[in-house]
Amino acid sequence: MAKAKAAPTSSGGGKAAKKKKWSKGKVKDKAVHAVSLDKAMFDRIMKEVPAFRFISQSILIERLKINGSLARVAIRHLEKEGHIKRIVHHSSQLIYTRSTGGSD
Repeated sequence: MAKAKAAPTSSGGGKAAKKKKWSKGKVKDKAVHAVSLDKAMFDRIMKEVPAFRFISQSILIERLKINGSLARVAIRHLEKEGHIKRIVHHSSQLIYTRSTGGSD
């Protein structure tokens, strides 16, 4: 008799166990970007970025693996030095290109 009573409860439990669970979805890995500027990263920025055709904050973040505030500072510095020139000025996205060495 005890075995007969145990069977219905386990089958009821099995029904609940088969219920479809929500998936967690695709989880993106946490990006590990540099948050401080050292000499090696500064030299890399000064060498590589002026050669890019299209320069924006997002491009620097993606290619150089630096955080957004460093990207903004680097862009401002390169523009002040004359290595890059501004194409589009918008409140949320600044777009630059390489400077063409000629008079501009």
